[in-house]
Amino acid sequence: MRIVSLNLNGIRSAAKKGVLEWLAGSGADVVCLQELKAQVTDLEAGMLNPPGYHGYFHYAEKKGYSGVGIWSRRQPDAIIEGLGIPDIDGEGRYIEVRFGNLSIVSVYLPSGSSGPERQVAKFAFMDHFRPHLEQLIASGREVIVCGDWNIAHTAMDIKNAKGNQKNSGFLPEERAWIGGLFEQLGWVDVYRRLYPHAEGEGYTWWSNRGQAWAKNVGWRIDYQIATPGIAATAKSASVYKDERFSDHAPLIVDYDYALK
Repeated sequence: MRIVSLNLNGIRSAAKKGVLEWLAGSGADVVCLQELKAQVTDLEAGMLNPPGYHGYFHYAEKKGYSGVGIWSRRQPDAIIEGLGIPDIDGEGRYIEVRFGNLSIVSVYLPSGSSGPERQVAKFAFMDHFRPHLEQLIASGREVIVCGDWNIAHTAMDIKNAKGNQKNSGFLPEERAWIGGLFEQLGWVDVYRRLYPHAEGEGYTWWSNRGQAWAKNVGWRIDYQIATPGIAATAKSASVYKDERFSDHAPLIVDYDYALK
């Protein structure tokens, strides 16, 4: 089973850059999408249901903003949109599909980089999301939560750790929160489990400013975190960099697991 997580920074923009053509040859079983920046009326048929895939989406109320989705080869048994919290759900940040005892989630945490108000919104999301993650891991289901978490966990996950300690995405409170998911709740950072000492090649986002992409001044802020059982089946993980569809790159993980 191949699972991909990708922040599109606009599905229409990514489509123009070839993401649908890439998808056709990717071998992905499920692709978790973030930052659609579109509503259903904006999307062409090939974006809604690419050939060979079924599409499921949770749109933001605000036009051209946020939104998450999932492309899946198989139709799921159930689809869950949102967390049941109006302020969060209005921004289109959570969708879950279920296949038997396996849940696959696409999540998009807010970015706090645009100002103090959005950082407050980010912390509020984190406060609400941790109890949901507690419930998921206690449910007895196998779960893979894919997404743009907008947090680099450790110094290994960012090029310039020292210079970013006061910046959103690498604040001590954010790093402690995501670390708590692993150390206290038992979630597994799948990429880091496979490659505990890897630096640089795991980055998934690069600023459009300066020469960040060319110099690999990146951040690892896109994760697949999983319950221990399904995490143990992960065989390999990679970040696809041969083409650029957005300021993020696809995070690809292969699991020794068959969708049922």
